[in-house]
Amino acid sequence: MPTESKPIELGTPCPSFDLLAVDGKRYTRESFAHSKLMVVAFTCNHCPYVQAYEQRLMNLVKAFSPKGVSFIGINANDSKSYPEDSYDGMKERAKKLGFNFHYLWDESQTVAKSFNAACTPEFYVYDADRKLRYHGRLDDNHKDPSAVKERYLESALGALLADQPILTTQTAAMGCSIKWKV
Repeated sequence: MPTESKPIELGTPCPSFDLLAVDGKRYTRESFAHSKLMVVAFTCNHCPYVQAYEQRLMNLVKAFSPKGVSFIGINANDSKSYPEDSYDGMKERAKKLGFNFHYLWDESQTVAKSFNAACTPEFYVYDADRKLRYHGRLDDNHKDPSAVKERYLESALGALLADQPILTTQTAAMGCSIKWKV
């Protein structure tokens, strides 16, 4: 049974974070201060919804990084219950698939809670002032990339970079629930 994200008020400031990435470095919100836009995705290794979107996400990173957009993936799953979502598992998956985005580990789950994240994958787009401008899903069909009719994340990024209004500012992300520690 998939989990849906919770609505979040647009304009909400991006919560601060300080997390270890698969490259062995720590990153904070300020590490991306140079970016015009910042995309934060709550993700993991084991979720089939995430796996279905990984290549599409990497394609977006390739298309939008040169335009000043930073992409950050955050895994907050309990790695004791889901060992494939451990830090070592994250490093292996990032290397195997050639992730072209920063993949951060929220071992304490405090960052996911500060974002009010509920599921994977769940996307947040922040403008240069780090105010929330889009929240929700990547597109309208996780199962079949060729059947996608609405590319919500791509459309939001394109509109923001062109200084145009975003047509759809919030959608219900759908996927696996974040695996909270008990």
